[in-house]
Amino acid sequence: MSEDKSAGNIKETKNFIEVFIDEDLNEGTYNRVHTRFPPEPNGYLHIGHAKSICLNFGLAEKYGGKCNLRFDDTNPVKEDVEYVESIQEDVRWLGFDWEDRLYYASDYFGKLYDFALKLIREGKAYVDDQSIDDISEQRGTPSKPGVESPCRIRKVEENLELFEKMKNGEFEEGSHVLRAKIDMSSPNMHMRDPVLYRIKHAEHHRTGNQWCIYPMYDFAHGQSDFFEGVTHSICTLEFENHRPLYDWFLDQLAEDDYRPRQIEFARLNLSYTVMSKRKLLQLVQEGLVNGWDDPRMPTISGLRRRGYTPESIRNFADTIGVTKYDGIIDVGLLEFSLREELNKKAPRVMGVLRPLKIVLTNYPEEQEEWMETINNPEDESMGNREIPFSREVYIDQDDFMEDPPKKFFRLAPGKEVRLKSAYIIKCEEIIRDNEGNLTELHCTYDPETKSGGPQSNRKVKGTLHWVSAKHALSAEIRLYDRLFKTEIPDEVPEGEDFRSNLNPDSLEVVLGYVEPGLKTANPGDKFQFQRLGYFCLDTDSRPDKLLINRTVPLRDSWARQHK
Repeated sequence: MSEDKSAGNIKETKNFIEVFIDEDLNEGTYNRVHTRFPPEPNGYLHIGHAKSICLNFGLAEKYGGKCNLRFDDTNPVKEDVEYVESIQEDVRWLGFDWEDRLYYASDYFGKLYDFALKLIREGKAYVDDQSIDDISEQRGTPSKPGVESPCRIRKVEENLELFEKMKNGEFEEGSHVLRAKIDMSSPNMHMRDPVLYRIKHAEHHRTGNQWCIYPMYDFAHGQSDFFEGVTHSICTLEFENHRPLYDWFLDQLAEDDYRPRQIEFARLNLSYTVMSKRKLLQLVQEGLVNGWDDPRMPTISGLRRRGYTPESIRNFADTIGVTKYDGIIDVGLLEFSLREELNKKAPRVMGVLRPLKIVLTNYPEEQEEWMETINNPEDESMGNREIPFSREVYIDQDDFMEDPPKKFFRLAPGKEVRLKSAYIIKCEEIIRDNEGNLTELHCTYDPETKSGGPQSNRKVKGTLHWVSAKHALSAEIRLYDRLFKTEIPDEVPEGEDFRSNLNPDSLEVVLGYVEPGLKTANPGDKFQFQRLGYFCLDTDSRPDKLLINRTVPLRDSWARQHK
């Protein structure tokens, strides 16, 4: 939003795609807005796809239009029903609904085949039986015109016969392709007689073995948009050079004035992240991560399992906006979007990652108390809860130093701190085992400093989180960090690849303790561990075995450590 000071009100700032859409509506090119999200079902969606989902569905919502979900399932070798189902789950989770407009490119295989026949009959397509290497070599280079294939002069009848044999499975894979006859001297390489169909003897997840020829993306995409009545085909910037071919196909095949309009925007590039589905698949297949939904992965399912919310991802997409130029977005902005939301919504709980036992020597051995504490200071409507307190409590090891620096305001010998929502305590004695290792601290507590007590307002410089040892629940806590240790993982020395930049410290597992109220939490529930960060209960967590994922720290500690 931007402020119009002369008018004294707020004016909306539109991105360039919205400006194009406004022009189309005002000029009468279209009287509606209809977009689509067209993923390939050959992998799980990632944060870059989330940007596209938010854009396409968001535009339809803004203009009172429609958005389709269409699977570009034209390559049966790489596709799977698992991916189809995961993609639908991800789109729904982000909060979008395609209603009854779920489509597949395979829905149009018959129509696309008929269009291919039409091109052949009009002398605009031909069957080429050269090797793929020969065809590639004949295409030339951006600075050198291509060479026409000797198959280009085949007669219509021969091309029809050969294409029919391709369809009937009479040829081996790679032996024949159908090509459009356009211009081998075009400065645009995509216009140099592109391949329309190739042979693949593979079972399709929807059509089975009905087809053994499959359309290429460029041939199927624009026509699918046309069949569905799409007005604005929003693509990423790498398809800008494909647009003349997109329009050429529509010009040959459409029989009225309606044409979808392709508009390109810059894809999302995120620091410390790879966005290639091929590379993400490699990480999964090589066991370098624990599946597509590993919380370190940039997949939507991985982000969901880590504790991200749909609102935080949609807010992130709105914040970065839509541009025509490539750039790298700091992953810290994605983490900031989540912190902003969870700070307002996540209940606070007590959790200790690396426990250090404290024995309050002057506290009655059998006594228990319930301390009232606020659930979220940012939202008083969330109320308060009670947590148990007893003679033995755990604090984090990092909150004690035997020989602290001057500005260390946590626990140290002879020093006082407040246990949050409880008492002020003082460290009196360090207990060690036979090998000299610290095992526990003996402290005393001041009973007058409890909330409501005569010295409840007595000030000390440090306040620590804690859990009652008697009541604590043990938990396996996964401390996730960024999967890669460099900002641009693909930048590697010669002879290496992106995997050499994997962060060996991207996962640390610790056995900690949490307050007993988490026993009734459900997988996916999110909360803030006081002073430590935001966490969520993993999808595999059970009441008898708590599995907790760190979503993000309270602050961007990575940025401070890697300046």
